[in-house]
Amino acid sequence: CVFNSSELKDIEYIRSHYYNKKEYARFSSSVGQYVGYTEWGLKQADYWNKDASYLAALRADKERYCLNNVGIDYQAALTKSAEPYVFLSSVTPPGGKHPSMLVCSVFDFYPKQIRVGWLRDGQEVSSDVTSTDELEDGDWYYQVHSHLEYTPRSGEKISCVVEHASLKEPLVTDWDPSMPESERNKIAIGASGLILGLILSLAGT
Repeated sequence: CVFNSSELKDIEYIRSHYYNKKEYARFSSSVGQYVGYTEWGLKQADYWNKDASYLAALRADKERYCLNNVGIDYQAALTKSAEPYVFLSSVTPPGGKHPSMLVCSVFDFYPKQIRVGWLRDGQEVSSDVTSTDELEDGDWYYQVHSHLEYTPRSGEKISCVVEHASLKEPLVTDWDPSMPESERNKIAIGASGLILGLILSLAGT
């Protein structure tokens, strides 16, 4: 069943026949009969198309089978949501006017629409912030990465704020600069590799 909405007019029922991984004949509700793609498929299509009761049953499958299942799948897709999880890391900025950069990486969320922001001592930060687009994981889920370049101040509190349809309230994750240096280095190396990979991937497309 191929569809772009749950209405019957936007649904197509397709029944394909294969031999040795090659399609030799196909019934499509938009055509209303079989079409053959090989010599054997042409003969089979002609044979099936002469059976009026068989074709009528296949045409009815569009409503009998597809309409009900498409409605269930379509509603599930519209109401599906997955909460994001957040990972904060510190990396050395490639350049610019600030010596430090935090990366707020947000993973495995659905639907795509999301807002990622920064707070510094409770105040929203609007400058020196850059973000990637929402990146598809290929499994319905998305990820996004926001970068904040800054000059550290003693005693300050920096937080990443995520707003998403799956969350009842904004998800606030505080940066903990007291993390052991060895652990911060591990995170920095991993995050740098991830960012470089994303840049190379985007450049390749």
